[in-house]
Formats: sequence, C-alpha cells, structure tokens
Amino acid sequence: MAKILIAGGGIGGLATALSVSRQGHEVVVLESRDTFTELGAGIQLGPNAFNALDQLGVGDEVRERAVHIDELRFMDGTTSEKVTAMPLTGEYRERFGNPYAVVHRIDVYAPLLEACRASDMIELRTGTQLLSYSQDAMGVTVHLASGEDVQGSALIGADGINSFVRKQLVGDGFPQVSGHTIYRSVIPMEKVPEELRWNTVTLWAGPKWHFVHYPIGSGKYFNLAATRDDGATEAVIGKSVEKDFVLNEFPMLGEIPRQLLELGEDWKAWVLCDRDPIDTWTDGKVVLIGDAAHPMLQYAAQGACQALEDAVVLGELIGGCELDFAQRFEKFNAERRERTGAIQLLAREMGRQLYHPVGDAAKARNEMLAGFTAEQLHDKVEWLHGATVFAESGAESSTPMVANSTAAAAR
Repeated sequence: MAKILIAGGGIGGLATALSVSRQGHEVVVLESRDTFTELGAGIQLGPNAFNALDQLGVGDEVRERAVHIDELRFMDGTTSEKVTAMPLTGEYRERFGNPYAVVHRIDVYAPLLEACRASDMIELRTGTQLLSYSQDAMGVTVHLASGEDVQGSALIGADGINSFVRKQLVGDGFPQVSGHTIYRSVIPMEKVPEELRWNTVTLWAGPKWHFVHYPIGSGKYFNLAATRDDGATEAVIGKSVEKDFVLNEFPMLGEIPRQLLELGEDWKAWVLCDRDPIDTWTDGKVVLIGDAAHPMLQYAAQGACQALEDAVVLGELIGGCELDFAQRFEKFNAERRERTGAIQLLAREMGRQLYHPVGDAAKARNEMLAGFTAEQLHDKVEWLHGATVFAESGAESSTPMVANSTAAAAR
C-alpha cells in the first residue's frame, strides 16, 4: 500500500481519490479552498461519463439526481427553425448502454464527496494551498503556502486549468484565452412557460454567438448559457453582469430564444480558456489529470467526462503493492493523450465551424447537419459517447474530424 497525494478536490480529484483508494492505496486530497464544494452551473454527461461513474461506484446516485435528456437539438438562432436533432432515447440508449443526462455540477460532486468521506482510505484536507513539490527516491514532498510539507509516495495534480502542479511540471504559463465570453444564469423552472419546458439540450446558433438551455436539478431549474465570440483577451471568472448587457450581446436572436434569454437573472460571465494538447503530463512520480492535463473548451461537452475517464484509467494502472509510479504514470500519459488531445482540438473547431459561422458558412453548416439521419448522428458521436474502455491499448484508436461530433451540444 502506498500513500498518494492528490492536489485538488474538484470532480476530477475526488473521482481519482475513489479510484486509487479502491486499489488499496491511502489517499490524501489537498484542497486549497476552505471547504469541499463545487462551483458553476449545469454540465452534460454522456454515456461514457456514466460508464466511468459506475466503475467508481457512484453511477446510480448521479443518475437519480440527473435529468435524462430526450434529444440534442440544433436550432437556427435567427430564424428559430430546427436544423437537426439527435434522439437520445430508444436506439441511442440501447447502443451506448447509458443515458445522456444533464446535471448541476453539485449533483455529480456530492455523490463523489460522500463516497470519499465514507472511505477509511481517504483523508480530505482543506486550506492547503500548494506552492511546489520536490521528489527523491523515497517519494514526493508537497510544499504548502502555510510552510507545512506533506509527504507521499506519488503526487497527482488534479488542480484545474490554473494548476500549480502543472506550473512546475510543464511551465507553459497562463491558459490560452479563446476570445469567447459565456454568460450563465440558473432560474426556477416555474418561470419558464410550460410550452417551452423541453426535455432537451437545445442550442440556438447565430452569427458569432450561440445560446444553450436545458433543465437541471431534477427538472426544478432551467440552465441558461449564452456564448458570444467577442474577441475577449483577458480571462474572467464569474463576473456579475447586468441583464440588459447580456441581451444586447445577442443581436438577431429569434423570437423563441429571445423569450427564453429574457428569463435569465443574476447573470455571471466567464471568458473561456483552454490549452494546446501536450505530449507529457508526467515528471517522475508526479502526474497531471483532468483540466490540469488537458483543459478543453465546453463545445464538445466532454470536460468532466474526460476527467472521470482519467480517474478510472489511472486507478487501474496503479493497482498492486510494489509500484514504479514513474513507469505507471508514463503509461497513463501514453494511454490517454491521443483521445484527450483529439477532444481538445475538436472542441475548438466545433466553436468555430458549427456554433459561430456567419452568412454562407452558416447556411452550409445548416445544410450539412440537416442531411444526417439519426443513425448517422449516432455513428458520428460513437467514439465519444460509446467509450467503455478509456485506455488506448484497450480500444481501437481513432482520429476524429469535426463532423464526428456535429450533434454534441456545448454547455
């Protein structure tokens, strides 16, 4: 049995703690905040996420909290006309073995946290800001801002897109600003007209903007997320913005999406960021996972899904009593980098080619999407949604193009 340190207590960090502890290792989760909680609003979970959650032992708990969506719907945001829709019941669930669902982030986080707290193998610590790490033949030492040192056999960096572990391991500076600003609001479902309470993830695409909405919180709330390709150059996290400002950012919005957007209150803004895919996430007995390793834009709706996949694969690789962590981490890196790198690049291209084109390019997009049958759409997302084995050696390799995920809606 080894003692594994995990920097970061978000979804990826807690999922990894569960996965590693189930292999018989002691785990210490070091969270910089004063409490274990999850910020943000709605996220989407494909069947691949539920496959991972099942392997972590919390799939049923998340399913109970989630809204199981009937359809991914792509609409022209200026005309309010339906372009295409991918059904998510019947053949889809039979093919992929799990639902496509939407949840509030806390509805994924809480079951993971409860399972970690119930484990005698996991210690959860708050207020532990990591400054750096060092390692020797005996293991890894984490140096905290408090002056305390914490020692373990290995360190897993699950501390997000602004990872302190990555800062030392990779040293590639600040995340890349996408130039896109997303405005988010969550409102009670009773404020939504009954005829617009669709059990779908609906995306309205317009010139250099798109607007997504879906139910969360077991259907009690309505999640609104409107994104503007505005050329933003600085990262913004959760900045409060006035309702009128948000409405003015989406010109030419059709009647129905405008009606829905006007329901939003207490809007918050984020400027979307990611990083380029990299080949190496390891440094001896130190490894990165999730957004610390492969942060991606929301447009493929796979960020949380890929962190959960990482957790499962890493746990499987570090089972056993006598371990060469450096060798196991390198194998994890090799098993995961192609899939996650492809999704990082795909997410960027989806934002550019599917959600924000203007004029003739938008017309060509609509014609392309409208030409797909439901079965063809299922074929195109199979490499994402249908994954049950998340390591490259356990599944066929693929190099998907943007069209392979045309129906995946952005968060």
